[in-house]
Amino acid sequence: MAVDSPKIYRANHRNISITSILLVLALCSLSYILGAWQGTASSPLTYLTKITKSPQCRPDKTTLKTKPLDFQAHHQIGFNESSAKTETFYPCDLKFSEYTPCQDPRRARKFEKTMLKYRERHCPKSEEFLRCLIPPPPNYKNPFSWPQSRDYAWYDNIPHRELSIEKAVQNWIQVQGKRFRFPGGGTMFPRGADAYIDDINKLVPLTDGSIRTALDTGCGVASWGAYLLKRDILTMSFAPRDSHEAQVQFALERGVPAMIGIMATDRIPYPARAFDMAHCSRCLIPWNKYDGIYLIEVDRVLRPGGYWILSGPPIRWKQYYRGWERTEADLKQEQDEIEDLAARLCWKKVVEEGDLAIWQKPINHAECIENRKVHKNPPICNTNDPDLAWYKKMETCITPLPEVNNPTDTAGGALEKWPKRAISVPPRIHFGSVQGITPKNFKDDTKLWADRVNYYKKLIPPLAKGRFRNIMDMNAGLGSFAAALVQYPVWVMNVIPTGIVRDTLGVIYERGFIGTYHDWCEAFSTYPRTYDLMHADSVFSIYQDRCDMTYILLEMDRILRPEGTVIFRDSVEVLVKIQSITDGMRWRSQMMDHESGPFNPEKILVAVKTYWTSQPKQQ
Repeated sequence: MAVDSPKIYRANHRNISITSILLVLALCSLSYILGAWQGTASSPLTYLTKITKSPQCRPDKTTLKTKPLDFQAHHQIGFNESSAKTETFYPCDLKFSEYTPCQDPRRARKFEKTMLKYRERHCPKSEEFLRCLIPPPPNYKNPFSWPQSRDYAWYDNIPHRELSIEKAVQNWIQVQGKRFRFPGGGTMFPRGADAYIDDINKLVPLTDGSIRTALDTGCGVASWGAYLLKRDILTMSFAPRDSHEAQVQFALERGVPAMIGIMATDRIPYPARAFDMAHCSRCLIPWNKYDGIYLIEVDRVLRPGGYWILSGPPIRWKQYYRGWERTEADLKQEQDEIEDLAARLCWKKVVEEGDLAIWQKPINHAECIENRKVHKNPPICNTNDPDLAWYKKMETCITPLPEVNNPTDTAGGALEKWPKRAISVPPRIHFGSVQGITPKNFKDDTKLWADRVNYYKKLIPPLAKGRFRNIMDMNAGLGSFAAALVQYPVWVMNVIPTGIVRDTLGVIYERGFIGTYHDWCEAFSTYPRTYDLMHADSVFSIYQDRCDMTYILLEMDRILRPEGTVIFRDSVEVLVKIQSITDGMRWRSQMMDHESGPFNPEKILVAVKTYWTSQPKQQ
């Protein structure tokens, strides 16, 4: 026994030592994981509530003082390291408060007025770019929250009374003290947009989910789109940049989707077969002129079986011709020419009742191709890319629909009804039209972004609490970020950058969302201060060799409302550069770990634009 005792003692000692080591390692690992989780998930929880005391008013005109965001991360690179000294950006002159670089009326005067070419996008050259911050008006206030914003806006945010005077009889907009009120009126719907939409609903189905995306040409203050939202119809409204009326600015201030745009000589920046319904209420577009080019463009973006709705001249001209200050013969000729053009586009007239006329596009072109033997014009286009729409000229030929095997089939595939459409595999993916994207890829992407948005809600709690309304996804992919937000009172402008390998904007529309093509080396077609939240997934990796990221960030600052938020996803190296620039733009930012943990090389930068306003000019 005396000989064996030391052996027993040594064995026990080894067991105890191994157990202790394993226990210590386990505790260390647990502590590290908890520390990492706390550093990423909990530290930003107060950053927005710290800077937002009231959603509708501000006590002064100075930069709001905020506590610097805490920072804790697990990276090899120092986040304050930069090859260049941080540049401080100062406010531009107050005259630039409503600056729209690519639709600047002063620049527009230099261009030809034929077919309104001067009102199209004409962007400044790089040497003309402003290297300063677009200032809010002196008494700027945060907009009303949705749904109150549909009906009200602060006068100081858009200090233009012109529409309340010019459109007083039509009830577009009223001034009530320090607020604008939007009664929902329109040129052709004096009883209000709601009653007008009810009239449409009697003629075409608006409530069964078959119509989800709509296009409103010449939208005014977008009341038609605003009142369609409660019917789960999402409208892309556009109107040209006015020299003073700021119609699109009013629409976005209301929390309603809209863009600056015009039907002139370029295609509108949307893919083929995008919209379930298109609408013109006295939009002043000469549908019967220029070989029917504008109605042909509507046909391109209208999905098979989609509707076109026209009210205003020349519809019901026998009753209105005196008020329109046009002759009966002139209006009759215009309507006859529109009817003839619609027939040659193979559209079927559904109904003309009261002030409304409605046509429907065929579900395929099987019969239309046969009709070319009778109707030579417009011919069928010979094109391989009907979605091409960025600085692409309109054409006076019919964009062909995908071929079908059966005359009763819907070209390109039938769409699910909303809301099932948002998560169903889109026909373009189901039929293999998008290179490299399979139904499985689509489902995986939808789940991935649902998980990522859940993580965002931890980083930015106001995302789930109605703090944001207008959201932009700067590199939208398959639209799954927007799909993950459908349960919240928000809408998303899904942007597909030009020049990337995969064009997925058609997929996004098939899911029941809206968006546009855009080149981020140029300014976006919107007014300043029109978005609450911007999402930039790998945008700067895409553009880092194409243009100066400083100007992209200054453009984002122009678009973003005071106290608006940006979520950047990119590599550490890119985010460090972004942070060094935004530090000089009066933004507050914090680097966060990827949702998968601290060891993922991709990181997240959450940035907030601080509140400040310009000073009123001295008389």
